[in-house]
Amino acid sequence: MAKYSKPRAGSLAYVPRKRAKKETPRIHFWPDPGEVRILGFAGYKVGMSNVLAIDHRKNSPTSGLEVFVPVTVLETPPLSVAAIRFYKKGYTGLQVYSDIYSDNLSEDFKRVITTPDSKKKKPDDGIKELEKKLDEIADIRLIVHTQPKLTSLSKKKPDLMEMHIGGEMGEKLDYAKEKLGGLISLSEVFRENQCVDITGVSKGKGFQGVIKRYGVRMQPRKAGKGRRHIGSGGAWTPARKMWREPLPGQMGYHTRTEHNKMLMYMGDDGSKINPKGGFLRYGTVKKDYVLIKGSVPGPSKRLIRMTHPRKPKKDVTYEITHVNLSTKQK
Repeated sequence: MAKYSKPRAGSLAYVPRKRAKKETPRIHFWPDPGEVRILGFAGYKVGMSNVLAIDHRKNSPTSGLEVFVPVTVLETPPLSVAAIRFYKKGYTGLQVYSDIYSDNLSEDFKRVITTPDSKKKKPDDGIKELEKKLDEIADIRLIVHTQPKLTSLSKKKPDLMEMHIGGEMGEKLDYAKEKLGGLISLSEVFRENQCVDITGVSKGKGFQGVIKRYGVRMQPRKAGKGRRHIGSGGAWTPARKMWREPLPGQMGYHTRTEHNKMLMYMGDDGSKINPKGGFLRYGTVKKDYVLIKGSVPGPSKRLIRMTHPRKPKKDVTYEITHVNLSTKQK
């Protein structure tokens, strides 16, 4: 007879499994490599493809051989720098001290928030005032936004986010003044064959029961009160539901971070990777893009953020020899 018991399924590492607040994920920790530049980037998930590449890892069983590698394509148009944000030390942590907005903001940016009138106060005047109070400043960051108009997406509203800057305080200020109102490309932040941490919001699956959400074993065929439920609701004491017990609720649409995803290739001509008929549920890649080894959380068109690795590993090298351009249409 088959065994009715079953090992627990469903990790307790992420509790509670709540729905993400927004699709632009927040980064809580920024590894700093010690160079003066922004410490992350963002792009839109296009879909998956596959390539043939020569494996140059020394200790790999396939070293020197051509291997099949699945990759995720991200479209990464340059980020536009909208403002400089200054922080000061507060009673409970860092507090926003002042924001200096660029005087040549794009019309797309104005779809997101209402910006102050740049005619009343020029950015240079505001920066000069804050330079005199640099000893009160605890941190300097950039407010950037994406440019979906440069992609195949139908959305018009850009995604607004905050980016940390590496280096000392004076170097941060010089870098921020140089980039205010300008563009930052992916090649200024990362390089090929580098490991990055990927943060995104996973696919949403709605409200699900314990069978699908936690993989709980179904009840026997002759169970009188249904089959798709847990066998026991927990102990008599304490007389309450414990957080360890599988319960129905939200499944998917969670903010998740995957560590050490390899950035295999960066390009600026989307025609080199576009399959016949374009990518499913996305279309074609127009300009800047990146190939990430393996999968990335979220569906197509989802915003994906990249940062330097929190747990860095040795960089590995792959030499791409062929990209699969066969049609993905069914």
